[in-house]
Amino acid sequence: MHDKPILVMGATGKTGSPIVEQLIERGHLVRAMVRTLDARAEHLSGLGAETVVGDFLDLPSLHAAMRGVERTYFCYPPADRLVEATSNIAIAVRGAKSKALVNMSQISAREHARSKLAFQHWQSEQILDWANIGAAHIRPTFFAEDLFLFTGPTLMAEGKMLLPFGDARHAPVAAHDIARVVVGMLEDPVPHVGQRYILTGPRNMMLAEMAGVIGDVLGQRIDYVNIPVNAWHDALVGKIGFPRFLADHLVAVAMDHQDGIFSARTDVVERIGGQAPQELADFVHAHRADFIGERTLSSAA
Repeated sequence: MHDKPILVMGATGKTGSPIVEQLIERGHLVRAMVRTLDARAEHLSGLGAETVVGDFLDLPSLHAAMRGVERTYFCYPPADRLVEATSNIAIAVRGAKSKALVNMSQISAREHARSKLAFQHWQSEQILDWANIGAAHIRPTFFAEDLFLFTGPTLMAEGKMLLPFGDARHAPVAAHDIARVVVGMLEDPVPHVGQRYILTGPRNMMLAEMAGVIGDVLGQRIDYVNIPVNAWHDALVGKIGFPRFLADHLVAVAMDHQDGIFSARTDVVERIGGQAPQELADFVHAHRADFIGERTLSSAA
């Protein structure tokens, strides 16, 4: 067991929470940084994590969270000001003389990205590399959880997945599989410094194929309907109430998906996480309540 706490930032998020759980299960000391001490933070405390309140845009709180820490997981929410947050992280990590950081980026991160957020992820990767703090970067494709978060209202009511993803493919990856990769990298960080890993699920599929798998598990016909990106943007902003920044990002990555940028299949989950990624059918079985319920992106943001 590592004798110093591992800091998990964004500890109540989709990947943060299972990372905390898995690290504790493997005998590590864990410090979980949260925005507020709510029920989710209390759950992590109950598992044995030390919970601290911090804000990516508040440097003093980051200095406090980093005390005595040598290994860190950094995951910023899908919002603006990522570059500012990354600069604060780099300063705090260097100040603590930390030796390793795993950064959550995304598969669409690149210099000429359509999405402002994807471009900021690319910028952040450069900043963390220049800071010389032992940074490594993970670039997942779409999470498997996005399938019910994106389609919750229409999946069971209408038997439809309404998304503007075209006919291209991706291999959805579950958050707990991403967490296993992060845990593997934090346990043995040196081989991963400077690397950029694309994380995927086990099989590249078109959305129509995914709809068929979901329908088979749920016992209902589900059809994928490819809608215009502008219609999705209007629904995200007008019906769900998303900030325009996030809606703009989601539309941009939908267009990236149409262009095949999300189409990939790698062995990173098996190789670093130590176990094959979950098949989509098994994921739907495990998350059946989410697929048949009313949970949507608006309730998970």
